[in-house]
Amino acid sequence: MKCIEPLWKDKTETASRLRERIESILDWATVRGYRQGENPARWRGHLESLLPARKKAQQVEHHAALPYAELPAFMQSLRKQTGVAALAFEFCILTATRTSETMGARWEEFDLDARLWTIPAARMKANREQRIPLSDRCLQILVQMQALASEWVFPGARAGKPLSNMAFLMCLRRMDRPDLTVHGFRSTFRDWCAESTNYAHEVAEMALAHTVSDAVEAAYRRGDLLQKRHQLMADWAAQCD
Repeated sequence: MKCIEPLWKDKTETASRLRERIESILDWATVRGYRQGENPARWRGHLESLLPARKKAQQVEHHAALPYAELPAFMQSLRKQTGVAALAFEFCILTATRTSETMGARWEEFDLDARLWTIPAARMKANREQRIPLSDRCLQILVQMQALASEWVFPGARAGKPLSNMAFLMCLRRMDRPDLTVHGFRSTFRDWCAESTNYAHEVAEMALAHTVSDAVEAAYRRGDLLQKRHQLMADWAAQCD
């Protein structure tokens, strides 16, 4: 409680993840015989009696996002940066993917002839395979990366390792844009889809690999709208330019 309670109101998400990790570590220690007794970090029947529910305590804070009208100028500035991180960051924006999905990309996931990137379910937040159409600019970036001859599409400074998960944040700092977050560019993409295009809601949501919350709709939606998303991502690349 000394560790978690001070964080619970102002940094609820961080505190909740910390509690879950402590609980996992102590569960492991119990099974391995390093400790005995109840897990003091468990929520149900224990900490739920001491802390307010996460939804009540948490104030919703949206990731800082760039207005899509300012995106072309931002991309010009980003393209003036050198190194793998800047190209990976641009690729992440162009594909509207999450940081971890871009950082962990391997060549075996790509079919450049089909202009397709298939991220396996194990690397996706929703644990479902995601196919991503590749724009012309994405293909240009991938061709540049091939010259590095690594198993990782965007290799890091350490041999055999991908980029650090801090690489994009450092890019933003070098660009003097601490007001932005990497994840916020997914919101930029979503705002652009809603306000500047005629693409259906489900096409945009599928591009972001969002889970369908309606169980009935999810049961009937079997495809991934790939053909429509090919045009969507080409239009998004044009907006970025």
